[in-house]
Amino acid sequence: MLLLALDTATPAVTVALHDGTDVIASSSQVDARRHGELLLPAVDRVLAEAGKRLDAVTGIVVGIGPGPYTGLRVGLMTADTFGLALGVPVHGLCTLDGLAYAADIEKGPFVVATDARRKEVYWARYADSRTRLTDPAVDRPADIADEVAGLPAVGAGALLYPDTFPRAHEPEHVSAAALAALAAAKLAAGEELPAPRPLYLRRPDAQVPKNYKVVTPK
Repeated sequence: MLLLALDTATPAVTVALHDGTDVIASSSQVDARRHGELLLPAVDRVLAEAGKRLDAVTGIVVGIGPGPYTGLRVGLMTADTFGLALGVPVHGLCTLDGLAYAADIEKGPFVVATDARRKEVYWARYADSRTRLTDPAVDRPADIADEVAGLPAVGAGALLYPDTFPRAHEPEHVSAAALAALAAAKLAAGEELPAPRPLYLRRPDAQVPKNYKVVTPK
């Protein structure tokens, strides 16, 4: 097994290789505006660090969000392209699940929350580092304060809103190393991973302006 994992659902552009036993190389850079520019060089860097060629990869793991449309699609399209080119399976994993796994909290409950912008968070509640109790959702922190009251929380969204998440701590962003390790553990246990389909949870930020007038040549 040689899994190539990547995620662009948060400001982190993160890539890792997992050989079925351990993570053998990884890279993470935080830059919310340069996902497309940074991702492929990160893949090259991780392969070089591990001394592996791309054609040695036996599977792709990609974070499916939730996340903003523009950043999320970079990782998903890259994963699909690699999968088609190499003829290997492409597996999805919820980005929040990767953060929960990296948090390494043995007993819950706890919350994972990432920054959804617009003064909202993407969030879910967990029983432990591998067991999600609720579907991912997007809400204003104040609207979920009663549901998360008193619970530990991880992720950039939790750190941004200490009034709602007073027990927030790192990790701030997801790491592909955690995604790869979680995927490898699930695959080894015979679990089926989600399809690589995006969890947007809301409409794209970029939309056609109202009263847009279409002008066609005569």
